[in-house]
Amino acid sequence: MAELKGTSLDILEKNLEKMKQDFPEAFEEGKINFDILRQILGGYVDDAREKYQFTWNGKGKALHISQTPSMGTLRPCPEKSKNWDTTKNLYIEGDNLEVLKILQRSYHRAIKMIYIDPPYNTGHDFIYKDDFKDNIENYKQVTGQVDAEGKALSANTESSGRYHTNWLNMMYPRLRLARNLLTDDGVIFISIDDNEIDNLKQICNEIFGEENLVAEIPWQSRASVQNDTDFSVNHEYICAYARKRRQQNRRLKASNFTEWHKKDDFVVRPLPLDVSIFSNPDNDPRGLWKADPFDAPNVRENLTYAIKNPNTGEEFWPPKGRHWRTEERSFKKYLADHRIVWGQDGKGRPQLKSFYAEKCELGSVDTSWFSADRVGTTRNGTAEVMKLFNGTVMFDKPKPTSLLQKLIYLSNAGPDDTILDFFSGSGTTAHAVFMENIKDNGHKKFILVQIPAETPKNSSARENGFQTICDIGEERIRRAGALIEKEAEEKNQEAPDTGFKVFRLDSSNIKRWNPDKKDLAQSLWDYVDNFVEGRTEEDVVYEIMLKTGIDLSCPVEKLERDGHTVYSIGMGALFICLDDHVNEDVAKVLTALHQELSPETWKVVFRDNAFDRDADKTNVREMLKCEGLDPVDFLTI
Repeated sequence: MAELKGTSLDILEKNLEKMKQDFPEAFEEGKINFDILRQILGGYVDDAREKYQFTWNGKGKALHISQTPSMGTLRPCPEKSKNWDTTKNLYIEGDNLEVLKILQRSYHRAIKMIYIDPPYNTGHDFIYKDDFKDNIENYKQVTGQVDAEGKALSANTESSGRYHTNWLNMMYPRLRLARNLLTDDGVIFISIDDNEIDNLKQICNEIFGEENLVAEIPWQSRASVQNDTDFSVNHEYICAYARKRRQQNRRLKASNFTEWHKKDDFVVRPLPLDVSIFSNPDNDPRGLWKADPFDAPNVRENLTYAIKNPNTGEEFWPPKGRHWRTEERSFKKYLADHRIVWGQDGKGRPQLKSFYAEKCELGSVDTSWFSADRVGTTRNGTAEVMKLFNGTVMFDKPKPTSLLQKLIYLSNAGPDDTILDFFSGSGTTAHAVFMENIKDNGHKKFILVQIPAETPKNSSARENGFQTICDIGEERIRRAGALIEKEAEEKNQEAPDTGFKVFRLDSSNIKRWNPDKKDLAQSLWDYVDNFVEGRTEEDVVYEIMLKTGIDLSCPVEKLERDGHTVYSIGMGALFICLDDHVNEDVAKVLTALHQELSPETWKVVFRDNAFDRDADKTNVREMLKCEGLDPVDFLTI
């Protein structure tokens, strides 16, 4: 029998458990002996005073915060949701640091793609200021904390002596926690601008490993020129990091998307080829082709030699700083196979024929420049939101869905994968998931997280009744889904899942033992009911799901059997009974349900104080054990 803790997954404890398994000899009385650990790892210690490292004031505390379990939970809000009983999508209102901690158990290594558009640290945007002692209480105080002008009191201005430090202390723990959620072949895309691009790459190199940088993509976020500045800054960046990147991914065939998806490493999905750039002027029986340069970057001696044009006799060497693609022996094979061409007039440098049919096996490599005509601009994003809200400007410079659709495609997300955005803003990511599911008939799911910061008092959003950013995001998703459903109906097509379950961050539903030393007797009576006043059974059920590592989108069925209420989660994978009194009759109900549903594995959870006697708990446990329940899966709260 085990007792469920009221905290999220303890990452530090899990790391120590892993170290004990790998290096048991380095532990003495449960603690690490670092001298022995150094010896096990080869005995090398860098004693030099000057080391290459990236640090700042508060980094150690930020690291510690990321490893401190959360005392919070997520409370269901069916009244704010759409298609609560059937949807697989989640929208979470709360501080994303606490939410990321809470998701660690249920979504560990389960997220294929993360996209975030965090504060750019321009001096006007909101910066989360985490509280080491009680971030849940801090979160409650911060939300809605605005001054008379409607500006967040925690804006990070350049006059602050900790301007970059505050931003780093916000991002560092969140990115550490985010990495834990990525699948082995997962990828994170992060939007940023010039203010913090350098710092972002530094912390991402540390957290993900610089070898896992996929690309630093400049995005043309605006097409028009701004004439009232020294330079019209028309770009932002998107930094892409894989959890585990395969370096030789171009050798795989594009036709093996399913095989790719089963691999452990991240592979970028190739783009479909543009057939218009291919032709066949010499009627080559192998079909359409285009001429690619035969030289490549860098200089290698074995790839540097003279090539003679057979039409003119002129010798060519690789351009300065480059070499030929192949050794001379392979070049001669290409030449004999009629794969070398010499320009349109036959007098130019050697070029290699690339055939359309062969290229289709690999697809087209995308470029690291996202131009406005390819993926849209913030102006397109604004127009999309305005269209949904009858011409009203609801959000400042939202990302266009076309940009997010591009990233989802490149991430090689499969039809049932999950996409996370924990700075979700206007909800573009959810809208883009809908659109991608329409394109590929998929069932991709999203998890969006947004702090419910209040909208400015004199803003269009506030005037239209939207009190928080979450109100805007939820309504945007609702309206986008309704539009998609309408278009699908007109085309006589099946619409994708456009619903979403809303959850709200709050303190745990289970009371913490914090007795009043002056009146211990009253404290004991107060703890007889160990649930926080005002919380529902459904609140407790979803907290138990999170604590036991079950997906929040898993179906929950409330059953009434023989006068007892039992919640069945995932068709019997978890049974929860929160009755005030539990005895052998409840065990009989659970036994019958288990036989009826026949889940492969199962757990049961009861209130610890629901057993009037220890004998009742023992009898119930033994009866369920006879039904095949492992004693470790008999849980109490």
